[in-house]
Amino acid sequence: MPKTPFRYLSHTADVEFVAYGRDLKEAIENSALALLNVALDVKKIKEAKGEKGEANIREKADTAENLVWFTLQDILSKRAASYLSAFQFKVTRLAVTKGGFRLEGKLSYKRIKEDYTMLDIKAVTPHGLKIAKTEKGYSINVIIDV
Repeated sequence: MPKTPFRYLSHTADVEFVAYGRDLKEAIENSALALLNVALDVKKIKEAKGEKGEANIREKADTAENLVWFTLQDILSKRAASYLSAFQFKVTRLAVTKGGFRLEGKLSYKRIKEDYTMLDIKAVTPHGLKIAKTEKGYSINVIIDV
């Protein structure tokens, strides 16, 4: 696994990134971090003083790719709908079921007055979303529509 949890790739109109993890859980967490890092100044939010909060994320899907897509869309929707200054996502449960996959996680945010918005994200696109098993873990390739 590379030293960084994710890296941004060159894309003509949107934002593309690949996130890494020792396992699928960590790769999903790093995908969420890459997504949040595009929309918000995550570093400044982490450093800001303010009350911490958590929002629950629960998703189920027939494929791992759909699980990632649904999860990132849910994070994006919750962040935008409640104006959350989100800085981290942690998977608390990831299970393979008869019908596919289930995920539960916590989106961490701070209640702060400062606006650390950097870029407006319209959506996570299912096009180009790929999960690969590598010899060092997993990689997830994501394109977000900005």
